Amino acid sequence: MPAAASTRPADLADYIKARAADAEGDARRAALGYAAALDAAPANELVAIRAYRAAMEAGDAALADRALSVLERSGVAPQDSALWRLAGAVAAKDDKAATRAIDDLRRGPLAFTMPILRAWQAVGRKRDPFAALDTAADNPLFKRYGAENRALLRIARGDIDGGLAGIRAVSGLDQSGIDTRINAARLLAGSGHTAQAHALLAGNDPEVAAVAAGLGKGAKPSFGFGVSQLFTRLAGDLAIGDPTPLSIVLMRAALRADPGNDRARLLLAASLSDLGETELALETLDAVDVSGSFGPAAADARVTVLANAGQDARALAAAAALAEAPDAGVAAAQRYGDQLVNAARYTDAARMYDTAITRAGGRATWLLWLQKGGALEQAGDWKNARPALEKALKLAPNEPIVLNYLGYSSLEHGGDPAKALALVERASALEPDDPAITDSLAWAYFRLGDLAKALPLLQEAARKSPADVEINEHLGDAYWKAGREYEARYAWRAAAIYAEGDDAKRLAGKIEGGMGAQESAAR
Repeated sequence: MPAAASTRPADLADYIKARAADAEGDARRAALGYAAALDAAPANELVAIRAYRAAMEAGDAALADRALSVLERSGVAPQDSALWRLAGAVAAKDDKAATRAIDDLRRGPLAFTMPILRAWQAVGRKRDPFAALDTAADNPLFKRYGAENRALLRIARGDIDGGLAGIRAVSGLDQSGIDTRINAARLLAGSGHTAQAHALLAGNDPEVAAVAAGLGKGAKPSFGFGVSQLFTRLAGDLAIGDPTPLSIVLMRAALRADPGNDRARLLLAASLSDLGETELALETLDAVDVSGSFGPAAADARVTVLANAGQDARALAAAAALAEAPDAGVAAAQRYGDQLVNAARYTDAARMYDTAITRAGGRATWLLWLQKGGALEQAGDWKNARPALEKALKLAPNEPIVLNYLGYSSLEHGGDPAKALALVERASALEPDDPAITDSLAWAYFRLGDLAKALPLLQEAARKSPADVEINEHLGDAYWKAGREYEARYAWRAAAIYAEGDDAKRLAGKIEGGMGAQESAAR
């Protein structure tokens, strides 16, 4: 049967329009088109699978269920469909359907989650959850997620000390560790152990502090809570790369099982943004409880979504509103400074970084000082940039990016060549595989007249970062200086592929007429 499963032109048109919307990254329009095509061809498997995927991106639960029914009747439902069906069964409190959905997971890559899901199902049944965990096969993935959930289940069952010990044993300082502690804190707050919940989230991380401030009554242990937090944890780990159909299903299923899971909304919004679905991402963020644990993170994420979409004016306005709010903190000022840098408003950015430093007081980090110094340097104010960069170096004497920036900038602005070179050499020793730092070291040698040292380093940097405009331009300059004019123009042409604005004009001039005696790449 052909894709549209109909000979009527109108039906075929719906399908073609849906495919076009898919190709353009418009999930909502694609879902509408596939829904119409499915109306016309209700048994067509190809239309159904495309409708299912589009529905997941667009958040159309009714279409996802309808399309999935077609695929299930034909025995060709995708493996991740069990996740969606399980979430639906949890939401409907259909325990038998939930059991079937968990059993269906044995066919796919998430089979290791089955004992964990059965354990949380036992919580919903008011039974002992640990027997299910003890049936798990020896699987490294189960060991990781199983240990986290065993600790959460101990808290859910009232073993607070045992649960906290387990949480501390398995949660590190990375995002997955933070998510695990937040889940535990929600359960602790939900059972009246507020002090332990806040202690678990203590620290200087502003996002974690915001979560602690918005814990409220926390969460009660339930089948829905367990399914939703597990799916969110899995999606969070998958979020390291590009969004995949599996990660989208996990996040949608997490929200179906527990509509109050705002951490899942944040992850979903980020994935939709990466897929180019800006309005869907913003709508997802709009659904986050502004007074809840993730309200501040959602406001911050809105700036990121707008910036990713190239909507710089809206991103700048959103960042300004956050930074200028009466209760604004360090992170809001820093984010606004970042957006001002993106807008090439370097002096204003430096002022905003200074505001962040003032708000931080004695806790101001080397990064804030580096950002302030960098903004001032880009604004042409080296006199005030240098003390800020030196302060960053004092706070982080072995931080490669600080050593590199201060050393190179000092060389560019007429500082002591030997001292400047020593800083860049230290940065390179600490990060020998960083092409940007290798480029800086090579360019320092070039500026000091040591072409023999500069050229092989520039060649190495260009191999590691072949699309970098600045590195290729530097390499071209060095080739020209060495009398290798053909290779110089080749490198400049490579740089020109991605160059914009003044860089593009300068490179065009070099390609046409070569490099003058006083001409070199702008830094």
